[in-house]
Formats: sequence, structure tokens, C-alpha cells
Amino acid sequence: MARSVPLFVSLNHQLVALQTLQLLHHQQQGEDARACHPHYKLDQASPLLSIGMGEEECGSQTLSNPGEPRPKDSRQLGPARPRTLTQITVHCMLSRIVDSTSQLVSVEQTLLLPLFQEHPFPIHLKDSIEFRNICSHMALQLEGQRFDRDLHAAHQCLRIIVEKLIDSLTVFPSDLYAIALASLRQILQNLPEM
Repeated sequence: MARSVPLFVSLNHQLVALQTLQLLHHQQQGEDARACHPHYKLDQASPLLSIGMGEEECGSQTLSNPGEPRPKDSRQLGPARPRTLTQITVHCMLSRIVDSTSQLVSVEQTLLLPLFQEHPFPIHLKDSIEFRNICSHMALQLEGQRFDRDLHAAHQCLRIIVEKLIDSLTVFPSDLYAIALASLRQILQNLPEM
């Protein structure tokens, strides 16, 4: 158990970051927040495509045309606050980071922890601490340029954590490591370079 301490500590920092991200994501929920939900289809005429933000970067997306009436949400209290394209983009990016962080924590708990107990591999604790700190700082901003910078920093930091885990595992030939590597590569694929 003592050999697993570095991974447990790293996981703890990532769990704190995940809880912060989930809270931020929940606070940003609104009528247009559904635009990032995977069950909605990307409108090919969407202006998001013209700024280079396609399905790979935001998940499935739908935006109603300005002249079309928007569906009413039964849980909604009062009129919907209109969302700008930038707000929708930020929300989509936050959704992607929340999902990827959740997947990473799951992979670490179910696949990496047992492997780490058998054959310890390098854990870069500093990156998980930095990720937690960025997410905590983001929670103080809520929106604006600083929030956007922190969101980009969180995205990059999460990519670094996953990339370093992949590098640490590539030296092990076992099939179990191959499964973990495939899972980590899938997370990385869902976090495209910006």
C-alpha cells in the first residue's frame, strides 16, 4: 500500500480539481449549455465551424437560428439569458475538460492503481498540484479573460498529465499496460492541441 502513495496523492489532487470543474460546469448551465451535450447534433451551418471549432473540439453541437423560437425548458425560471458564441465555446471547452478529467480519474483508479502496486512508474505530482491550483483559481474568476486563460492552462496541464502517464507506461510490455495506454490515448485524443 505504501508504494501506491504517490499515485493516491496525485489522484487526490485530481479529484479536488474534478469537483471544482464540475461545480463550475454546473454554474454555467443554462438553456444554451445543452449545446455541448452529446445527444445534440452539430448544425453544419453553425458559425462555430467557421472559427475552427468542429465536433472534435466541442462534442455534438446545436445552435438555433436567430429567427427560430427556442424550446422552453420546464425547469427554467424566467427568460433565458442569451449566450454569445464565445460563451458557448468556453462552455464546450469546460465540458470537454470535465469529461476528460473524469475519465482520467477513472482510468487511474481502475487500471493504473493495480499496475502501480506491482511495478511503480514515475508519477509527476507537481503537474496534478498545478492542475488543482489552476482549477481553484478558475473558480474565483467565473468568467472573463482571466477565466479563459485559466481554462486554456487547465486544458494544457491536463494534456501534460496524460502525456507523462503515457510516457511512463510505454516501457511495460504487458497487455494490462496496453489497455491502460489505449485508455489514456483516447483521453488525449479528446483533448486536442489548441
